[in-house]
Amino acid sequence: MKRKFFLSLIALLSIPGMAAAQARGAGAGTSSTTNQQAGPESTSDIGRSANANLQNQQARSGDYLLGKVAVAGGELPWDPIPVTVTCSGRTSFTTATDAKGHFLIAPPNPATTSIANSTPANIPNGMDVRPKLAASFMGCNVEAALPGFNSTSVVIADRNLNDNPDIGTITLTREEGSAGSAVSATTAAAPKDAMKAFDKARAEWLDKKPDRAQKDLEKAVQIDPQFAEAWYQLGKIQEQANSPDAEQSFTKAAAADPKFSPPYEQLARIEVKAAKWQQVADTTDHELQLNPRGSPEIWYFSALADVKLDKKDAALASAQKAVAMDPLHTQPNSEQLLAVIEASKGEYADALQHLKSCLTYTPAGPNLDLIKQQIAQLEPLVSAPGK
Repeated sequence: MKRKFFLSLIALLSIPGMAAAQARGAGAGTSSTTNQQAGPESTSDIGRSANANLQNQQARSGDYLLGKVAVAGGELPWDPIPVTVTCSGRTSFTTATDAKGHFLIAPPNPATTSIANSTPANIPNGMDVRPKLAASFMGCNVEAALPGFNSTSVVIADRNLNDNPDIGTITLTREEGSAGSAVSATTAAAPKDAMKAFDKARAEWLDKKPDRAQKDLEKAVQIDPQFAEAWYQLGKIQEQANSPDAEQSFTKAAAADPKFSPPYEQLARIEVKAAKWQQVADTTDHELQLNPRGSPEIWYFSALADVKLDKKDAALASAQKAVAMDPLHTQPNSEQLLAVIEASKGEYADALQHLKSCLTYTPAGPNLDLIKQQIAQLEPLVSAPGK
């Protein structure tokens, strides 16, 4: 096999969001470009309509499960909080909260694309959610994941499947001595006027008024240049508007509070786009020091950087973690990258298995065609004598 040809797949995988946009474009009602630019707050439907369809969903008890995440002694962060369903020690489902902390567990229809953030209001029309699929989670643990916080867990029981789909509230409490946190200490220290502008910006952001939110966030950081969360949220709005100022805002957020972990994933994404691979490696390493659990995207970025820096063993470990914690393929490039790494190490059978898995969720397009080419190239090597 010509290694150069096989590793050409990395060129495609180096573009953040490309495969994700393709996947959304295949099954969603909105365009892939719109979804890509909308950001995580859009996919989790944060805003006034966050629970618009909840009552309709409740008419079908057993089809789905509901829950809520609360922060002990504090407010929910702006960003959606990841929620994980773990069965027999393996991640089986992932979802995220909306602005009020609500989340939905509803296995997607295999015929549609994966759901990255399945909150009550963004279930695709026509989604085939069946009780037998929800029942497959019986006895599984449900936890939230927020850097710097410990999470209680809830076990899915029979009553949740047959009577009341509400599995209850998961509570997050501050973790003493944690290396990093999703909530910055600078927020509590911010002057009154800066907090007033910050809170106003959040209300405007939830009300789908990003321009007004940006102005108030700019006011907040002008009053308090060390307001890390305000810099971070300002950067997110700038990034969604494709503003070159986003990187500077994320950098200032990180500088204002080195233990505040969210800016680093955003910085890594920007650095990947710019092909600054050593910077990507440094940024992801720092993020994982603050948040050892990581996220599918941060592990993917780490693996990609290590491939580019010819650190195959480290790349393999990171790619395996990205795939293991992402059963719904919210970062759909990870398994392809894992296959690339395995093939480059001569592990052709494992690479072939992962590429065939990619066929089950990759939408039609150039990426799918390339996967088929790689499969065709690997199959003879796997079936050859001595392999």
